Amino acid sequence: MALHENRLLRHTVKFRPLQVLRTEEISPCMRRVIVGGEALEGFDSPSPDDHVKLFFPNAEGQFVVPTMTPEGPRYPEGQTPSPSRDYTPRWWDLETHELALDFVMHGDGLASTWAANAQPGDAIAVGGPRGSHMTADDFDTYVLIGDETALPAIGRWLETLPDGANADVYIEIPESGDRQELPEDDRIRISWLERNGFDAATSTLLEDVLTDFEEPDGDTFYWIAAESRRARMMRKYIEGHLGVPKDWIRSTGYWKAHGSEHHDD
Repeated sequence: MALHENRLLRHTVKFRPLQVLRTEEISPCMRRVIVGGEALEGFDSPSPDDHVKLFFPNAEGQFVVPTMTPEGPRYPEGQTPSPSRDYTPRWWDLETHELALDFVMHGDGLASTWAANAQPGDAIAVGGPRGSHMTADDFDTYVLIGDETALPAIGRWLETLPDGANADVYIEIPESGDRQELPEDDRIRISWLERNGFDAATSTLLEDVLTDFEEPDGDTFYWIAAESRRARMMRKYIEGHLGVPKDWIRSTGYWKAHGSEHHDD
């Protein structure tokens, strides 16, 4: 019988000064910013839903990043820390020293505003990842449930799907133009759910999928990433109504509906 051992890998955290190399328009709601530089040497992100911390210039236009101590990150005294946000690395290439980051264009948040205005030569600092949740590669099926902020992680999941495994994917997006090209074959089934003007925080398109969900045969791992409250409720539903073991589910709030901005992508 398969053991399904999930593991947590810890990494030595480095803070890397990088600069924007180029940008790409992926869809109406998403812009890719490729950053790079020699400081990317040695970068690794082994899990599809890893996140790095992006550090932006502070009010004085400076980069003030923490040093890692046994008690956690510490900022230098007397200086304004650089604001930071969490993002999923979409891909990276150590030969060319490039790292791709996908930003949802959702208004006036710090990161999305920076990404909307990003020009080659703009500076940014990248820290991490601090750790990677390595999901067991011996499940029969991986069910991936997320909104547009989860697209970079979902793309990585599908590119590294274990041999012999299936994936059922449910992605909620603002409108049909926000579909992306993702790996798809007879093992991967993707359902695009379009909000068409409905609010991302109160939409129930993903939840509706679960209410009449037919569980796949065999052992299934569930991965959820969406607005924080929605992700939490979906996890509870899968655990309670479908009777799925706790460690066969990974649920992450990628953003909060009130008062903060998207964690991711």
